[in-house]
Amino acid sequence: MGFQSILQFNLGFTKQTNTMKKYPLPPFNEETAKQKVQMAEDAWNSRNPEIVAKAYTMDSEWRNRTQFINGRKEIEGFLADKWNKEKEYKLKKELWGFRENRIAVRFEYEYHNESGQWFRAYGNELWEFDENGLMRKRYASINDLEIEEKERTLF
Repeated sequence: MGFQSILQFNLGFTKQTNTMKKYPLPPFNEETAKQKVQMAEDAWNSRNPEIVAKAYTMDSEWRNRTQFINGRKEIEGFLADKWNKEKEYKLKKELWGFRENRIAVRFEYEYHNESGQWFRAYGNELWEFDENGLMRKRYASINDLEIEEKERTLF
């Protein structure tokens, strides 16, 4: 993630009356839902657990595959472990639908493991946001496919 994207991601936060707000806020329209999806893609491609975790409530609930994760601290730990195992991680997200404070996303990402085997993961995420624009629920269903390095499409 370039400096401009990190700056834009972090500038999405404002502090008012000791409450963090992450713009854009719900209810979402097509434009603001697409902004949220792009901001999430940029943050995840930074592979920085602290940056990514800022987009979630302190008590955020996740289901990632078969794993249940609760709160920012667990999110940071999960992501640190993930990106230690998934080398050269690259993600692409696409808005699939939205309504009020919820967004559905289709995604794919590529990575290789420590032995050099490449994978492409496909999945869907369901997101629910609080009134401050922070994600309070994330449900992800993900399937991995072994690929050859020459089959990569995300760079």
